Amino acid sequence: MTIRNWIKFFVKALMIGGLVTGVFSLFIRWDFFQPYAANGEWGQLILGVIWMVFLGFTMSVIAQAGFFAYLTLHQVGVNIFRSLTLWNWVQLLLIAIVLIDLIAFRFVPQADTTADWIRYTILLLVLVGSAVATAIAKVKMTDKKYILISTLFFMIVVTTLEWTIALMGRDAKIDTYVTLLLLPLLAVNAFQVLMLPKYNEQSEADRQRLEERRKARVAEQAKPAKTKKK
Repeated sequence: MTIRNWIKFFVKALMIGGLVTGVFSLFIRWDFFQPYAANGEWGQLILGVIWMVFLGFTMSVIAQAGFFAYLTLHQVGVNIFRSLTLWNWVQLLLIAIVLIDLIAFRFVPQADTTADWIRYTILLLVLVGSAVATAIAKVKMTDKKYILISTLFFMIVVTTLEWTIALMGRDAKIDTYVTLLLLPLLAVNAFQVLMLPKYNEQSEADRQRLEERRKARVAEQAKPAKTKKK
């Protein structure tokens, strides 16, 4: 990917993370914004939304770091197991382990009430559902069925690792952040895995145009020299 297209890719992912966090924070953290709205303190409310947007920017950067780390891990995994099929089975095993760990060691210890169980069940369904939807969309875009498991692995395992920042928290309001921070991670990761090929294709097209222009300049510069010799 060229620097120009990488910057576009980075900025769009950043904007997605910020926008998703800012919008959903108004619903998920309405208890924080409600007093400002009730008192007509719109400046404070806007500042609160801006803070949430910057929180989304942070999660976007974390998601992007996780994505490029996964690209390296995927290549290493294929090289180590010397078979994409075997590597896919390993990824399926890791998906199962991560989901079991998420339920048994993250959700269950924190679920003290029926509301907690409902919240964590919904979050699990959102995580897995988003992963499945993204994987299906990826297969349709590329027409490569083998990419299904890799996409599921990235959307479930890598997103969960990135989400650990919130899951490990012990703050009184941590449940709202556990909910809020999952959304930008899923949105940014889905954008990255689906749109990376487009930016790679654009980079290749840009390189070809630059090469054609270079050849044209070389040919143009060679014309006077040939005319002079004649």
